[in-house]
Amino acid sequence: MLAGRHILLIVGGGIAAFKSLDLVRRLRDQGAHVTPVLTKAGAEFVTPLSLSALAASKVYQDLFDLTDEAEMGHIELSRAADLVVVAPATADLMAKMAAGLANDLASTLLLATDKRVLIVPAMNVRMWNHPATQRNLAILRGDGVLVAGPDDGVMACGEFGPGRMAEVPQIIAAISAALADGPLQGKHILVTSGPTHEPIDPVRYIANRSSGAQGTAIARALAGLGADVTFVTGPADVPPPEGVHVVRVQTAAQMLAAVQAARPADAAVFAAAVADWRVANAGQSKIKKDAAGLPHLAFAENPDILATVSQMGAGRPPLVVGFAAETDDVIANATAKRLRKGCDWIVANDVSPATGIMGGTENAVTLITDQGAESWPRMTKDAVAAQLAQRIAQVIA
Repeated sequence: MLAGRHILLIVGGGIAAFKSLDLVRRLRDQGAHVTPVLTKAGAEFVTPLSLSALAASKVYQDLFDLTDEAEMGHIELSRAADLVVVAPATADLMAKMAAGLANDLASTLLLATDKRVLIVPAMNVRMWNHPATQRNLAILRGDGVLVAGPDDGVMACGEFGPGRMAEVPQIIAAISAALADGPLQGKHILVTSGPTHEPIDPVRYIANRSSGAQGTAIARALAGLGADVTFVTGPADVPPPEGVHVVRVQTAAQMLAAVQAARPADAAVFAAAVADWRVANAGQSKIKKDAAGLPHLAFAENPDILATVSQMGAGRPPLVVGFAAETDDVIANATAKRLRKGCDWIVANDVSPATGIMGGTENAVTLITDQGAESWPRMTKDAVAAQLAQRIAQVIA
């Protein structure tokens, strides 16, 4: 897919810039042509010579290079590529993009381009979580900018959390998805997956048997059709797919916050098995077994993520898809759930122990819409995901 494709790679400042060298090498290995643009801050971490040698191309740095600007070089650079990639995308670069600034070569190229743009954020966890950065991220997503990462991990500064630049294979997958001629190209889709863990105390929690396999397959299928996927996952048994923006959470409250932060979206698929209740009086230290008898656990309802998004009015995704894992009267219960929650579609399945579906590799679902119930034959979870992704593309593409 990358053979013969032209990538304009903007390298921002930050310790993660060293990954851009490996990214260039791997893109070249797959036959892509790479034109590097190195910011002033980026040049503090990688050298023009290194980038030029790996890319077998001139490295551009200065907006006011008279030789290039005699032929409006910044316009040509911005439009000759098939895709513009910013890796790493610093908080400063994201802010410039969101505000439409153009005071150096990188920001000018980003404002002048008519091609798709993929950013790969990398920054300190507090900078990533800052309201200004999250506000800029929402603006960029609304403008159609694609996002890969960031991941959770240990920072160069020693802190841990989201902000670590995505690994090169994940970036390659995101570039391939962005260049795919799929029907969902340019669409942002939110997918939730896996269980949530609701703490009883620091060492115990309430959860369910969801493996996260179906949600993961759906995210993978949507990305394969060209969608920019934000994948909000609880502690699943399966690893997240490559080429999507992964947000890891533990609790239902954290999942709702991540979902709200990921908007706007063209569609949302809520495949996560969110715990209905949490322990309101969760212990701050381990609850001990003693002569006093069994502990008293007071339960409270968790936020209803599907209903919250389905009924939110302004900012609601045009297509909201829920899931209903039932053990009795599957279609009747799922149909009632769709009406009660206010979502557009419900994907219902029978998760009775005899079916082997919960935690298994196959699924048998019924798609419930305002047109009625459509039962699909039992198939692999990847096949269910592919069929659902195609149906979504028919509606929002």
